[in-house]
Amino acid sequence: MIIGHGIDVVEIPRLADSLSRHGDRFLQRVFTQAERDYCCGKKRELEHLAGRFAAKEAVLKVLGTGWVGGISWLDIEVVNNAAGAPGVRLSGESARVAERLGIRRVLISISHTGDWAAASAIGVDD
Repeated sequence: MIIGHGIDVVEIPRLADSLSRHGDRFLQRVFTQAERDYCCGKKRELEHLAGRFAAKEAVLKVLGTGWVGGISWLDIEVVNNAAGAPGVRLSGESARVAERLGIRRVLISISHTGDWAAASAIGVDD
């Protein structure tokens, strides 16, 4: 059963501006080490980072919380399975909120091209 759905779109140039202004501090605050390892150094690094940023925002919409109540950017981690498909690993307060809502898994889809990245997230009870 679907419990919640969220979608988000990110302007890649805005993310690039944040990176140029705040550098590693921004990366470490928003992305887990595994996310940075996956994205940084790729040919389309900014697109990959923006896709994960959009995915995190979409997951927040599934949870219905926004950035309140102690949820951290690092509580929501975008991971890839062996085939490369993206998934989500929740921890901390985001995991507690998902549990209260009955969400056992979050499905995501990410797309990025040129100046835009988009992500959709669906919370399900499996």
